[in-house]
Order: sequence, then C-alpha cells, then structure tokens
Amino acid sequence: MEFNNGAELLELCQETGFPISQIMKKREAEFSKISEAEVEKKMRTALEIMRNSAKEPLKNPQKSMGGLIGGEAKLLENHRLSGKSICGIVLSKAMTYAMAVLEVNASMGVIVAAPTAGSSGVVPGVLFALQEEFDLSDEELLNGLYTAGAVGYLLMRNASVSGAEAGCQAEVGAASAMAAAAAVEMMGGSPKMCLWAATGALSNLLGLVCDPIAGLVEAPCQNRNSIGASNALICAEQALAGIHQIIPFDEMAEAMYHVGRCLPFELRESALGGCAGTTSACEKSCKIFGNTEE
Repeated sequence: MEFNNGAELLELCQETGFPISQIMKKREAEFSKISEAEVEKKMRTALEIMRNSAKEPLKNPQKSMGGLIGGEAKLLENHRLSGKSICGIVLSKAMTYAMAVLEVNASMGVIVAAPTAGSSGVVPGVLFALQEEFDLSDEELLNGLYTAGAVGYLLMRNASVSGAEAGCQAEVGAASAMAAAAAVEMMGGSPKMCLWAATGALSNLLGLVCDPIAGLVEAPCQNRNSIGASNALICAEQALAGIHQIIPFDEMAEAMYHVGRCLPFELRESALGGCAGTTSACEKSCKIFGNTEE
C-alpha cells in the first residue's frame, strides 16, 4: 500500500475501491509492522489528545509562556454563545478550537503536532467543529485523521512542513491541506475531491511567511491557525461542490516548496522580518527577554 505521491495514491484508491483513509491505515500497519488494530489504538489516542487540547482552554484559559496569547479561544466561544457571531457555527467553532490548541501548545501543554506544533490547531479545529454540527462519530473523525495523515506524509516526503525551511505556508498551509482533505472524506467526498481540497488549501496560502514575534510560537501563529482552519473549510466546500483544481496536488506541493525556498531567511522562522520585525513586536520581545537597552 505504499505511495510516493498524490497520483499514486489516487491510483491505489481506484484499484482497490478504498477511500484514502483505508489506504493510509493499511500503509501505516505495513510500514510500522503492527496490526491495523494497533494503528487504530494509536490514532484514537491522538484523537483524544486533540480533543482535550481543543476543549480545555474554553474551561480554563492559560497564559502562554511568553505572555503574548492566552484566553482568545474563550473570548471567541463567548462571542458565539452570545448569538453575535458573523461567521456561522461551523467556522466559528473551527476558529475557536484551532486557537485553543495553540494556547495549550504555547503554555507547554500536550498537543498533537499535525504536522507541527506551530500548526497543531488546524486539523482538530476542523474535525471537532464538523463533528458537533453534523453529529459525526469518532470513527468518522478517525477516517478524517488517516486522510489528513496521508496528505501530511506526501508533503513531508515531496515538499516540507517546516516553517524554518519553507515559511508558514509549509506549516499552516500543510495543516490546512490536511484538514481540507479530511473534511471532504468525512463529509462523503471522493479521493479525487480530497486532493482537490488539499490543493486549493495550499494554493490559497502560497507565500505565507513565518515570522513569530520574539521567536515564540504564539503570535501571529495562533491567528494563522484559525486562518488555516477557515481556509480548509472553504476548500472542502468547493471540492464537495464539484469544483476541481487546475493544478494537480503533486505540482502544487512542488510549487509550495519552491516558493518556500525562495523566501529570504528573515521570513523563515528567524523572527527578523514580517510581523516580528515591526517596532511593536521588537519592543515586546525586549520586555519578554528582559532587554531594555533597545
């Protein structure tokens, strides 16, 4: 069940009649030399960690280690519950849960790096928002996670998921592509539709720089996770409607990696450019690290 790119993955789906989730589950069992039941057990553990990190800050907000974020998810939750949300239930919840996970990460809590710590809110944000609105089972969410894993695997193999190597487009962009594909499978879309959604998600965030204030995975990282979740839902909706992408997934992954490598060092997690290079961000950084000379 091995596949090296999106084209091979779709060929396997067509040959076997399996959705992406089942191909990935079987591939993981073969690669790890464990049973599918053991793979399932590990994935359920990951799902529970995701659930806890998405929900806990809504009950107990935590200030981040750097003090730049903390409590934003709870504010979003309160706003939605007040009936004043302009985004609708699914999008509002996806944003809230995505930001909550980043709060847990930045306060040294336990998260699932999907695919990285800095982009860990996107996939759970989308999964739990859809589960609650459409009454999906945990089994359906697990299928989404396998599909997300397949997309993440392909991007790690053929491009990058590292902000230091290819910018935030490679972290939040990859997470958004993973979540978009997961959403499509969970909502009954075909394997082709899953990759259409993943392609669109990468395309929409192409060129997004990695510029963490003070070098901390807090801001603007938290906001960008909510953007990644929102983008995933948009692309999933388009794919489920039958809108296909002109550029195949494999070509888009290659393009994303090329763009990322072209980004200057200052815009690849160095905290020297973009948001991190602004006067206000530099002042914050000095306060965090106790440097008052500048």
